[in-house]
Amino acid sequence: MEKVRYGIIGVGNMGSSHAKSFLAGKVENGVLAAICDLKPEKLEKVKEMEGAENVAVFTDYKEMLSSGLIDAVIVAVPHYFHPQMSIDALNAGIHTICEKPAGVYTKQVKEMNAVAEKSDKLFAIMFNQRTNCTYRKMREMIKNGELGEIKRINWIVTNWYRSQSYYDSGDWRATWRGEGGGVLFNQCPHQLDLLSWVTGMMPKRVRTFCHFGKWHDIEVEDDVTAYLEYENGATGVFVTSTGDTPGTNRFEILGNKGKLVSERVGKDILLKFFKLEIPEREFNATHTGGFGEPKYEIIDVETDGQNPQHVGILNNFSNAVLGLEPLFVDGKEGINGVQLMDSMLLSTWLNDFVELPIDDELYLAELQKRVATGRVKEGVREAVLDTEGTYGSNAK
Repeated sequence: MEKVRYGIIGVGNMGSSHAKSFLAGKVENGVLAAICDLKPEKLEKVKEMEGAENVAVFTDYKEMLSSGLIDAVIVAVPHYFHPQMSIDALNAGIHTICEKPAGVYTKQVKEMNAVAEKSDKLFAIMFNQRTNCTYRKMREMIKNGELGEIKRINWIVTNWYRSQSYYDSGDWRATWRGEGGGVLFNQCPHQLDLLSWVTGMMPKRVRTFCHFGKWHDIEVEDDVTAYLEYENGATGVFVTSTGDTPGTNRFEILGNKGKLVSERVGKDILLKFFKLEIPEREFNATHTGGFGEPKYEIIDVETDGQNPQHVGILNNFSNAVLGLEPLFVDGKEGINGVQLMDSMLLSTWLNDFVELPIDDELYLAELQKRVATGRVKEGVREAVLDTEGTYGSNAK
């Protein structure tokens, strides 16, 4: 094939944004061939876009998968449907990109991963934040041993402010039945993925305090503080909310040889390395002066400056399908973020520490209790919101 022919399942906020990228020619080796949605008005909005005249329209995603019109698909529907639709696409012989999160509960994600493992088609999760040069550089420095052994990981990411109108824009939003969670599942899948991807570590247990509908008229979590413990003795804190403004995005990783700090200031993400002259453990063992600490220098870390976000993932995936470059995001890694978000909710529900990996059946049972008693939104006038500028940043 000369170009990869894509279909999109779900043309709401993200699906329509991906459609725009294809139609604007931003995906060099990919073309939009088909779209699918249950709601005709959403399909019409995409068809009205410039260049969409020849895009096929479906209301049944299985018909689109079997149509012969597409080589790859983007699954951009509410979270609960991510695994099953991805499974159906892979089984139909279609290369698959699944929007984040990989799923709502670990059991369904493991089932999806099992299918992906056996498939000869490519499978990725839309972890566009992995393309950010700041996080790529942090990962590189940690893998190269520049920080030494990690001792502490702290991330305050509260620059997700959402008004009530955001939650009122869809009947599935911020409900146990429709979305399966709140800020952890909608805004934070990228950060929860990056916690493990950047550091190369997953916590062994967590203790979390989630607040449900603290700042909004919703039933799911909109304010979270989590404490993390790792196998090597490192600890961490993860704080997030959709009720803080102005918010903060500060990611600190402390190691034996120094500290990396990335912080968003306006639209810029600044990355600094506090490099110790002597590793802390060595200083601790040899220093005889009582008071005192190792000297350090503060380095403004240079990156390649590239931050292509969703378009970067789409270009890489297209090139990988064509055999032009390796796949950047292995979709099976999506289980890590779901483990974290599920463990944080489960810890709150049980009011106790939770070991990782979590008990899949226990989490599903607790979730189903909330679904059974959750509310159903009625009379909601659904709106497709413009996501432009809500995910990007300028890394320096």
